Amino acid sequence: MQMSRIWWASVCLLGLQSSTLLAADCGALKNLKLEQTTITLAEPVTSGIIDIPRAGGPMHDLPAFCRVTGVLAPSIDSAIRFEVWMPEQRWNGRFIGTGNGGFAGSIYYQQLDKYLKRGFAVTASDAGHQAEGTDATWAYGHPEKLKDFGWRAIHVMTERAKQIVQAYYGKPESKAYFDACSDGGREALMEAQRFPEDYDGILAGAPANAWSTMLTAGISAIQSLMGDPKAYFSDWKLPVIQKAALDACDALDGVKDGIIGDPAKCHFDPEVLLCKGGDALDCLTQSQIEAVKSLYEGAQDKQGNSFFPGFSMGDETGWRDWIIGEDPEASAFSRFVRNYFRYIVTGDPKWNALAADVDASLKLSRQKGAPDLDAINPDLSRFAARGGKLILYHGWNDAAISPLNTIAYYQSVQRQMGEQKVASFARLYMVPGMEHCIGGPGASAFGQAGIETSKGPKYGLFDSLQSWVEKGSLTEDVVATKFPPAEAGKAVITRPLCAYPTVARYKGSGDSNDAAAFVCAKP
Repeated sequence: MQMSRIWWASVCLLGLQSSTLLAADCGALKNLKLEQTTITLAEPVTSGIIDIPRAGGPMHDLPAFCRVTGVLAPSIDSAIRFEVWMPEQRWNGRFIGTGNGGFAGSIYYQQLDKYLKRGFAVTASDAGHQAEGTDATWAYGHPEKLKDFGWRAIHVMTERAKQIVQAYYGKPESKAYFDACSDGGREALMEAQRFPEDYDGILAGAPANAWSTMLTAGISAIQSLMGDPKAYFSDWKLPVIQKAALDACDALDGVKDGIIGDPAKCHFDPEVLLCKGGDALDCLTQSQIEAVKSLYEGAQDKQGNSFFPGFSMGDETGWRDWIIGEDPEASAFSRFVRNYFRYIVTGDPKWNALAADVDASLKLSRQKGAPDLDAINPDLSRFAARGGKLILYHGWNDAAISPLNTIAYYQSVQRQMGEQKVASFARLYMVPGMEHCIGGPGASAFGQAGIETSKGPKYGLFDSLQSWVEKGSLTEDVVATKFPPAEAGKAVITRPLCAYPTVARYKGSGDSNDAAAFVCAKP
């Protein structure tokens, strides 16, 4: 360790019990005393390889770094496991927090890996429990753990991680960023709404921010698909639905390429698939057509009022895992809805979506879940006032969370604060052909979660966010990339990312797989 890394650090940090700390090396951080925090490990990692259980396999080619792990206990029933990874050399001076997916329950090590390699000090947590992402049994009888998952874990993780970073480097970060998708997108908006001082720049993808209504809408979808055995259809029928939707709307953006550029303008009617004879894989029965229509339309209460939007057209094969499943009980959506209502809302492990009253469930969900889980407050004035910048993104073909929900939230912020004010600190990008957070038929790699692009800024939207925070200007020509499997260096498709409400339109000539052949235009 170089002599420049050896110092007596005078610490004036929240919750620090000792006034001074010899921070000569990473191991010294084991003795750091922080409020409601137990540091369980502080050690240098210099081998370039680390293999952590449940991390998805060994991570290679890592720079030398200081790894700190610990447990946060902001309540008597809290146990939030977190990690902080800090480059030993060439720290870029910046700090980044990462989030979770589903009901959380584990640390996403791949983001720690990617951002460490870029020179960031980076942190992550399990949001207060250890479980699979669709499991909510941990919340049964544990209201404090629900608070940790809902809003407290990310905030406390951020505060403590920043203290650890300052103790290690002898100075605070110059800027702080947050990057996460799905439940992590909800966590991102929770930070902007409740704790605007935590981060200078936030990249929030496919946010599950309207948690209480989103999962109640799942009851509606389940009842439409499974309430009548004649309505449920096999995932083998998804390709014929997708083909019909593409036939109706693929060319709306000026080119037929298997991607609907602006699904909001698509008015495909599944009635064209009505079986003329008996039920078959190349058609839909009337009951199945009604089920498909309900998925497109979204959830309504008994008075016919919509309370959560439906799914987009053009990538219905992406519904397989999330919505349809291999059988009526197997979809991810069914598991999320079932576990949420059983262990968070009703406390009844025998609760059944098919027997539930949608209106009563919505009322109870808002009562029991919304206070801790919803991040729908449109007033971001405190975040904007301190110079914070927010970039939202959502895949148009997301089968997990309706992309129209993110548009609705963005528009609510515009109504609350005014379009001109919102333009000074927030942007929304809708991504054609992208499924949940990444993947799908379209170009879906654009810098989220540390993923590189092939054109435009190397790290796409994140680089644009960083430029906005630190230089005062966005990068306007961000390009998304679709890479072929196992060949991350060669692009198959590139597309410009267009700030909502503009959309990418084909110029009429040029390679339709190249972003240069498209222009961002008003819808």
